[in-house]
Amino acid sequence: MTGLTTHVLDTALGKPAQGLTIDLYRLEGDRRTLVKTVATNADGRVDGGPMLTGETFAVGTYELVFHAGNYLSANGIALADPAFLDVIPIRFGIADTEAHYHVPLLLSPYGYSTYRGS
Repeated sequence: MTGLTTHVLDTALGKPAQGLTIDLYRLEGDRRTLVKTVATNADGRVDGGPMLTGETFAVGTYELVFHAGNYLSANGIALADPAFLDVIPIRFGIADTEAHYHVPLLLSPYGYSTYRGS
């Protein structure tokens, strides 16, 4: 499989993060272009396959923006005002359009981690 995928796990609740909104941007110089906005399903993944595939899966710099504050609030987590984590941007590069890029997010109200998955 080639393309870009993501997966969000709520480590505080020990389950996939369902209903978390994610924006995908392509960055070119100072320009930031919204490619799409999606929400995670019951498995913490995006329905419909890879977020980028085929001709849209191009070499370049991208940013996934995870709307964690809205998700956490919707799941009954009491957040400070302002929340410690609200919007989480993860900027990464795609160098090989023959590869699979998986950018997962492990999330809690006070921390997160990511890595290049498989």
